[in-house]
Amino acid sequence: MTWLERAWHDIRQVPAVSFGHGALLAVLGMLLVLFAKDRFWVLAGALSGFLLVAPILATGLYAVSQALERGEAPGWSTVAAVWRSMDRRLVLFGVLLAAAGTCWVMTSAALITLFAPMPIETPLDFLRHVVANRQSWLFELWLALGGLLAAPVFASSVVALPMLLDRPIGVWAAVLASWQTVLDNPLPMAVWAMLVMGFTLLGIGAMLVGLVAVVPMLGHASWYAYRDLYPPPPPAPTAPCSATPRNSLPSSA
Repeated sequence: MTWLERAWHDIRQVPAVSFGHGALLAVLGMLLVLFAKDRFWVLAGALSGFLLVAPILATGLYAVSQALERGEAPGWSTVAAVWRSMDRRLVLFGVLLAAAGTCWVMTSAALITLFAPMPIETPLDFLRHVVANRQSWLFELWLALGGLLAAPVFASSVVALPMLLDRPIGVWAAVLASWQTVLDNPLPMAVWAMLVMGFTLLGIGAMLVGLVAVVPMLGHASWYAYRDLYPPPPPAPTAPCSATPRNSLPSSA
């Protein structure tokens, strides 16, 4: 909860940039819904890819929190500098997340197509024949499979993206460090995953307008989740950067 508290502190200091990120993602989500509202699998694919790639789009928020941590006065120029750099590591990570989203949509489509009692062509068909169908466990199986596929994506990215911004480390090393974080701190990371999912669903459920507040809150908080485990190395010009985490999170996290 301290991560969320620090996030709101950052939002209050830089509200235009913070809420601006949320507004941009909310508008993007609305455009996706308008484009694919009557085509269920296109809509499912668009929203899945949107949710998985959103952490990459929130990289500017990590940069803002990092600048505030250093005592700087960040703004849109801070965000622009991150994107102008065209960091290949961030691009690669975004491609991997998009591939994971595509894999989930294909797996989901195969599951529903094989076991749904009727062809699923629209979101209403999905609600009527899958969600509201009490004669089968298809919806529960679909949710369990989604969770099973989402867990490794979360474990791979929970601290990897802020680490890529903060340290000169390769993508695979950052992913392994992220997995180690989850293995060393399973309970706090499980709680954090549920909070991220819960707030995201609330933001989407509020006609996507809720993302205006949810995106900056989770973006800034993700930076502090990373920083609690990977504090900045002590100033030593000759010492290499280290990605060695603390053994565990403080109890307040």
